[in-house]
Amino acid sequence: MASRSQKFHGRVEGAADHCAMPGCAQAGEFKAPLSASSFDGPGEWQWLCLDHVREHNARYNFFEGMSTEEIEAAQSPVAAWDRATRAFAHGGADPAPPWSDFRDPLDAIAGRFGARFNAAAGPQSRFSAGERRALEALGLGPDTDLHAVRKRYSELVRRYHPDRNGGDRSQESKLRSVIDAWQVLKAAPAFG
Repeated sequence: MASRSQKFHGRVEGAADHCAMPGCAQAGEFKAPLSASSFDGPGEWQWLCLDHVREHNARYNFFEGMSTEEIEAAQSPVAAWDRATRAFAHGGADPAPPWSDFRDPLDAIAGRFGARFNAAAGPQSRFSAGERRALEALGLGPDTDLHAVRKRYSELVRRYHPDRNGGDRSQESKLRSVIDAWQVLKAAPAFG
């Protein structure tokens, strides 16, 4: 077993028959680059003995050819943080909406994934569920406009109002549903 003083970092015993320096008969056990390394690939290497790899390392200057500003930037503790990184995927979903827009976390989750589920359900109506019920109460479809809603409302109020029916109050529940439908639809964002 080799003693502690004989162990060197990077030593590969039996790697080469002899050192790559001319005239050196020692074994080449340390890998050293032939030229300044670039980031295009591993480059070309040579095998040197311990004495010659020490000389090689003593001559090596990482900062050779750099200006003072470039050296200071390379020595900065945050030098690597300014490198561009790729954007990470969102797991197949759109980016999450800001949490500050929601009071309930479940609403935030629905806000993030709801659009995908709604798109899978088919084309969306411009009316909410309550507005669609109000349109049905008036006997209108989703392709109507506010003018048609107002006209139909006036028509049904005249039909169901007790003053127009000789005081007959049997149609009062229908009148109430027509008035409620108008209250919902006149403020509908689809007509804004």
